[in-house]
Amino acid sequence: MSTETAVKTTWAVDPTHSEVQFKVKHLVISTVTGFFRSFEGSVNTSNEDFDGAEVEFKLDVNSIDTNQKDRDNHLKSDDFFSAEKYPNLVFENGVLNKKGDDYELVGDLTIKETTKKVSLKAELGGIMVDPYGNTKAGFEVNGKINRKEFGLTWSAVTEAGGVVVGDEVKLHFNIQVAKQA
Repeated sequence: MSTETAVKTTWAVDPTHSEVQFKVKHLVISTVTGFFRSFEGSVNTSNEDFDGAEVEFKLDVNSIDTNQKDRDNHLKSDDFFSAEKYPNLVFENGVLNKKGDDYELVGDLTIKETTKKVSLKAELGGIMVDPYGNTKAGFEVNGKINRKEFGLTWSAVTEAGGVVVGDEVKLHFNIQVAKQA
């Protein structure tokens, strides 16, 4: 009786060719876009099409960038992310499942002390060998979360009764991963 064990290949996130973006409504009339500039992650798979791949990802809260320093500092404060106490947002136990031509990425997202299962849509852009002989794969990942479900409950109301920060946060990641030797 022979047992075959599938060999897992690790792909590391290439931060130079990746971006992590979020969008949230401000005053219900416009959208603020922000980025996390520092992050790391990996994808482990035993097949060429990434179906069933295991995904881990970590974002550095102190790298948040909304193009406005005061707002960034407010987001790092205890009103939102409490960056000093909780320096990272963590996505773990992620599994990438092929759904037709696209994928569903399901895993545990931890923000501060709250962990919730999230489901994101992912699209494989392709696999290519770069000019230096490195094999790369690209993914576009989209989804949304409710910030209040993760303990990000700070809110303010304008004199007219409008909400300053929306509850829904849209996520958009362009991720390139490099096959490790």
